Amino acid sequence: MSETPPSGSRKNKLIVALIVVFTLGVAAASLTTNLAREKKKETAIQQTLERLEIQGPGGKHAFQVEVMRNDEQRAKGLMFRQYLPPDRGMLFDFDREQLVTMWMKNTFIPLDMVFIKANGTVHHIHERARPQDETTISSNGQVRFVLEINGGLASKLGLKAGDKVVHGLIK
Repeated sequence: MSETPPSGSRKNKLIVALIVVFTLGVAAASLTTNLAREKKKETAIQQTLERLEIQGPGGKHAFQVEVMRNDEQRAKGLMFRQYLPPDRGMLFDFDREQLVTMWMKNTFIPLDMVFIKANGTVHHIHERARPQDETTISSNGQVRFVLEINGGLASKLGLKAGDKVVHGLIK
């Protein structure tokens, strides 16, 4: 008994099914690779986190922060990140007090920017900076540090100008 070869229509359906299975396999492999890459990045970030605390009438609020200490790090900041955990932030150290301007180019997360004097006093807070907005955001005076946290969090926690920031870089 011999098998009849698949008809043209049946053969086409088989080819389409094989292409779909192959495409799904490639997509799954790509997703697995991307997830592994993101997990590796997150592990590297976790190893560099430092504790920062903000103290004020609204209470004490602790964050784990990445610290940007040089021009290259400060230039990249939180660009291209898709997510920032609620207890995390990024602290920019500008080495000395100066007028600082920030922007949100290539930043996908809405952020609050907490501008901090060299002595750790919160000078100014810019809330809910819009993702990918290239408008400059000013410190409105001389500051040494900028803390970026999730947009809306400063208000939620009751952070205000005059609060004190505690971190190893702040004397």
